[in-house]
Order: sequence, then C-alpha cells, then structure tokens
Amino acid sequence: MAKYRAGVVGCRGIGSSHTSGFVGNSDVEVVAACDIVQDTLSEYVNRWKSNWGNIAKYTDHQEMLAKENLDIVTVATSDHRHADIVVNAANAKVRGIFCEKPMATSVEDGDRMLEACERNNTILSIDHTRRWQPLWCKAKEIITDGEIGPVQYIIGTMGGARSMLFRNGTHLLDMICYFAQSSPIWVCAELQKGYEDYWEYKGDGGHNPDTEPDASGYIHFANDTRGYYVGCKKSPSSFRLEIMCTDGYILINDQKGEVYKGDTNETIQPDSWTITGIPAGVMELVELLDDGGEPASSGREAMKTVEIMIGFLESQRQGNSKVNIPMPRIPGD
Repeated sequence: MAKYRAGVVGCRGIGSSHTSGFVGNSDVEVVAACDIVQDTLSEYVNRWKSNWGNIAKYTDHQEMLAKENLDIVTVATSDHRHADIVVNAANAKVRGIFCEKPMATSVEDGDRMLEACERNNTILSIDHTRRWQPLWCKAKEIITDGEIGPVQYIIGTMGGARSMLFRNGTHLLDMICYFAQSSPIWVCAELQKGYEDYWEYKGDGGHNPDTEPDASGYIHFANDTRGYYVGCKKSPSSFRLEIMCTDGYILINDQKGEVYKGDTNETIQPDSWTITGIPAGVMELVELLDDGGEPASSGREAMKTVEIMIGFLESQRQGNSKVNIPMPRIPGD
C-alpha cells in the first residue's frame, strides 16, 4: 500500500507533467484528479490508468479534498486561480503542495497561501522550473562557491509573444532572485506601451498574451545586488542572464552557460541528472515529506517574485517611481 495519497488539480498538459514526477515511486498513489472540463478530466484519467487504475474524478476541488484524505496536492490551474486551492488544501491538512507559477497574482493572495501552509505545517513548493535544471543549478554553485567573487548586478532578458510579466516573467524574476541570494527591497518599472493603466492583474490566467503587458524594471536587493529585468513580447523568443561578479561573470541561457574570468572563458559542465524540471520538483516534494527540509523553490522564495511583479505595477501607477518592498497590504486582507 502506498504511503502517500496524491491528487492533481488542473489536468491539462502541465498537470500531467506534475503527475510524471510520481511515476515509478511506490510510495505515492495518484488517487484523485480534478478539472472543471469533463473531457480534460477523462483524458487525464485515461492517460494514467496504466499507472493508477482507480483515479477518482472531480470537478470541485473542495469535494475532492473532503473525500480523499490526500497527503499531496499538485495545482496546475490558470495563473490567477491558485490561491484558494492552495489555502483549502492546506486547511484540509494536506502535507505537501506543488503549485504552478506564478505563485499568486496579488500580494494578498500570496500572503493567504503562506499563512495557511505555515499554520498547517504544509510544505509549499512553486514551479519555478529552472531551480531543478542542472545547468542553472551548476551556475548557482559557481556563484555560491565564490569562484568569481560576489555578485554585483544581474541582467535578465526574455523575448517572445509569451514574455508577459506574470505568465513567464515570473521565471526570469525568480532566476534574478536565485542568483542575487537576497530579498528585494525596492523596484521601479515601465510597462509595455498601451498598458499605462495596468495597475493590477487583469489577465486571463496566462492564455492570451494581449491580456498582460511585458515590462522593463530595476530591482534593488538588500545585499546591494542590482537586478535589471527586460521582457519584450515583440522580440524573438529568448531567455538569458548576465551575472556580473567582482572577478568575472556568467552568461547563461537554457542551452549553455559560460564563465568568463580574466582572459579565459569556460563552458559550464552541468552534473548529469536522471530527472529534471517539473518532475524533479515533484519528486523533491515527496522526499521532503520523508526527510524534512525546504524545497528549492519554497513559497517564501516565490513570494519575492510576487512582490516584484506587483511592485512593477505600482511603479507604473506612480509614474515609474521607486516602490518599496514589501508592498503595503490592503486593510482587512
């Protein structure tokens, strides 16, 4: 009998990517799936029936939580539909939650998620996927080991139609925070032309790029690292960072990383991982239930990106001015 009962909320492609992290682990049984679209739910159950033959189907996540006595829940719903599911799962005493990015689309929702998980001793891991990619992890190791000195500034750029601030900008902001190894304390930003009055999230959950702006912004960290963020929906698809340190720098994208020091440069040689990305994040969560510890992409870490994104919107509202972080909360939330 499996040690942990798992349920998946949101059964399209990313939900199946979450599920693949349980495959081959005899300690986990996927016992329930939830989606508001019946055809999607049926397709999911059919896809995974050879691994788990008795997956119960639900269209209401609260009914699933009430009936299934779950230990693990994964959340792969639209970007603005994470908070209530995570809060309800934590309050149902689920032990571990793997939630899609962005963690939330308001600081108040992010606060609710953290409060519920911490009060119920629920581990919350957010899918900032590069934290489980060996190339990015090896680059972080080089920084942490001090091979090229302390980080001074980080320039992150991304392009392509889906370079929306919340949908995929959260990934780039997370990597800036990952290498800065500090908390953001103030930001300023300018949003894409045509979105001058975009002062709160108005997106459709990450589906239509026209519902979200791209952005350019500055992030100042508590350790004085400076972060520069540029997203551009009208440029070719790309994702890359320049990490400048006192004794050298790293240039990295999803295919390759180079370390420059003096007159030399070396290609980063990542370790060999059997499982990477989303499945590795889900596997990590299961291991944490056994062994304890913090996920590579904890809720507290992911909250940094939420604060930055909302700070960017507030900077736009204030005429591109400096905005301190953490952001003021709306009274009563």
